[in-house]
Amino acid sequence: MDKSFFGVSENCRTENRKQLFRELADLYKKELLESVIPFWMKNSEDKEFGGYFTCLDRDGSVYDTDKFIWMQGREVWMFSRFYNTIEKRQEWLDFAIQGAEFLKKYGHDGNLNWYFAIDREGHPLVEPYNIFSYTFAVIAFGQLSIATGNEEYAEIARKTFEIVLSKVDNPKGKWNKAAPGARSLKTFDLPMILCNVALEIEPLLEPEFLQKTIDTCLHEVLDVFYQPQLGLIVEALGKDGQLVDCFDGRKMNPGHAIESAWFIMDLGKRLGRQDLIEKAVKIALNEAEYGWDKEYDGIFYFMDRLGHPRHELEWDQKLWWVHFETLISMIKGYQLTGNEECLEWFRRVHNYSWTHFHDTEYPEWFGYLNRQGEVILPLKGGKWKGCFHVPRGLMNVWLMLEDLAK
Repeated sequence: MDKSFFGVSENCRTENRKQLFRELADLYKKELLESVIPFWMKNSEDKEFGGYFTCLDRDGSVYDTDKFIWMQGREVWMFSRFYNTIEKRQEWLDFAIQGAEFLKKYGHDGNLNWYFAIDREGHPLVEPYNIFSYTFAVIAFGQLSIATGNEEYAEIARKTFEIVLSKVDNPKGKWNKAAPGARSLKTFDLPMILCNVALEIEPLLEPEFLQKTIDTCLHEVLDVFYQPQLGLIVEALGKDGQLVDCFDGRKMNPGHAIESAWFIMDLGKRLGRQDLIEKAVKIALNEAEYGWDKEYDGIFYFMDRLGHPRHELEWDQKLWWVHFETLISMIKGYQLTGNEECLEWFRRVHNYSWTHFHDTEYPEWFGYLNRQGEVILPLKGGKWKGCFHVPRGLMNVWLMLEDLAK
């Protein structure tokens, strides 16, 4: 089918819309199974030392062999998730296990303090300062334990999750660069991702502990970082919960907020709370409208709460993950509420993404566009882009569209 679509007007007949959903589901399914998954299986496995190469050029060739722990964890999680969700293909499970065994051996200091980066052979390069090395180790070993029944993997996930929760107030620990007594901010990224992590390892946690974690995450996202007067989520607040007028305090990240919205929708569904779902849909719609580039289309990476210039040179770039997370949020919002605005936004972002990020010559998708929508980095993987947002987005959107087609 044509990769763009327009037939989602309110008066579109039900049977026509279902056919549209079926065609779109097939498009996303084919892209995932015939292009993106084969790309990573063919190019990223390090058959000599184990683990994965994530620094892959446009054609899949390796241009750097260093290994970043959060990217290793993401790829283990992704292939475990494929196995648990799509089909029990042994090749997917084997692919995940070899990555997990490499991580288990070389990814941490022996006490589950997960490094940020190691070299190809597994020697540490960057100390365990980054909390997201830990969170992605949690979901990697958690999902793989569900696939294999391996209790050692489950225990790694549980113990690492306990360490994550112990670091909430000071994620970087001794590697925090702030001067003693300096301005202190709490950031949105950790409570956001904990919403997702808690559900990912639900079978491994005691129900009471899981509920307490979920309640805390929901409170932080919806009662602390969500600002009703703005209708938006802010990236950082003072320790007292107040808005702060500084570069970090004014930073807005629409992609983060939109991603958190679908995490909350999932929690709302899990808890049987339609009010949470409706609130998350409202947030996603507000953030998409706020972040949309009215001149060139696409969603900005960073914005300033007061409209001041940003110091990040990449602030106006259009990034792959922002758009994939928006696709998930909007089709999930439509699936769970029937809100037509969600479907219209899905149409808009779908058309932009398939036109600008999709590589028509090689598998996998571009990650970095300038404001005008032109590719500025042809890589398919690197220090920040790996086997995660594209395949996760394709899988989630495909399965939801398939459900809608029924």
